[in-house]
Amino acid sequence: QVQVVESGGGSVQAGGSLRLSCAASGGTFRSYAMGWFRQAPGKEREFVAAINYNGGRSYYADSVKGRFTISRDNAKNTVYLRMNSLKPEDTAVYYCNTARQTGRSDDSWDPTGYWGQGTRVTVSS
Repeated sequence: QVQVVESGGGSVQAGGSLRLSCAASGGTFRSYAMGWFRQAPGKEREFVAAINYNGGRSYYADSVKGRFTISRDNAKNTVYLRMNSLKPEDTAVYYCNTARQTGRSDDSWDPTGYWGQGTRVTVSS
């Protein structure tokens, strides 16, 4: 099983940018689709973005489409989430995980592995 450690969170003003990283170990990283999920205060965890095993396809929740970019480097066992034009509603703890697509829509992805500790993103207005 792949284990993950997220990093790169912080506090930014609205309109700012951050790049999150997720370092994976164990398992065969390059065999897995990977996803980013987030949990805002008082809300359930939700899907943000996913990328297939070789980085050739990416998928986004409507709320982040056009602002966030997911990528991966299989040589480094790392997946990234570049977040631009951040909004206060992006404030959440962000988690990565192995993921599988569960439906035909771009946001139909479920986590399949162990959660890391997450990395906190706070966007102020």
